[in-house]
Amino acid sequence: MKKRGRIRSRSIRASAAAVLAGFAAIVCPAIATEAELDALPRLISLNPSLTAIVFRLGAGDALVGVDDYSSQVVPEAARLPKMGGLFDPSLEAVVALRPDRVLIVAGVDQQSHAERLERLGLEVDIFRNERLDQVLENIDRLGRLLDRKEEAASRIEAILEMRRAVATAALGRSQPATLAIVDRSPLYLVGAETFLDEMLEIVGARNLGRDLAAGFPRGSIEWLISARPELLLDMTPGAEEATLFWSRWPSLPAVAAGRVVTVEASRVSMPGPDLDVALRELALSVHGDGVGIAIDAALGKARSRTHHASETPPWRSGPRARPEAEPDAVAP
Repeated sequence: MKKRGRIRSRSIRASAAAVLAGFAAIVCPAIATEAELDALPRLISLNPSLTAIVFRLGAGDALVGVDDYSSQVVPEAARLPKMGGLFDPSLEAVVALRPDRVLIVAGVDQQSHAERLERLGLEVDIFRNERLDQVLENIDRLGRLLDRKEEAASRIEAILEMRRAVATAALGRSQPATLAIVDRSPLYLVGAETFLDEMLEIVGARNLGRDLAAGFPRGSIEWLISARPELLLDMTPGAEEATLFWSRWPSLPAVAAGRVVTVEASRVSMPGPDLDVALRELALSVHGDGVGIAIDAALGKARSRTHHASETPPWRSGPRARPEAEPDAVAP
């Protein structure tokens, strides 16, 4: 995995991890039979997005331990043994639970943890979740691992269906020059080559953060002012109301036009199993509540059609694939 800048302090890395992980997950409790429990592998998840996928597929009983952050943002995971932080898990605690597999998201620090766990004799599955297609691939992989193929396929189809509907609903609407703010102090933004950047494009917003860097780059107020955003989407957790904060810079087109929107990060920022919810929330943030009617109409039209399975999963169309919007449909 290529490096995304030089963000290295623990506090800054935690902020970036919060965006990638999100702050909540919509999960379904699972009630497994004794036979199913015996068949499930013993898993430890060291990333909230993976934890959320496991629970969403109805296989939460496979988890015997999670990272600390998973226990905070995935309610069902709170009861499980804690393995430490995202960047500093206790490998001794992981080994002590004797899992069949450890689930890790690719990254510089995490790769080091994976190598150490493998040297200790544990099987480690590494996932990437920077891009939208990678998240869908993760759902598919975990569905196969946990014998939840149908559940995984259903979840993937729901996300793709919403992607098509949102893109259709965005046709003909304005495409505001947008900055999506991860954190205000220091200032971090959604940059290029991320699943959030892809979702902004799908819902019809031009992400100015692409011009800054890939990943989640650090910016400055001076750069932000010079970028002249028409829309500010502020996902800063636990901060003062966005409109009040950004009113300090009245020359910003977004402030002058009253287009500063507080976005609940828990609804859009986790690269997990509920990207359909995230896409809808993002579309509403960009275009207002009225777009919801168009989304519902597009969903209803899509569901009235007969869906035929493809031999090649639609998210495997290439790392730079983008949906092409047409009047009635959007190619996945």
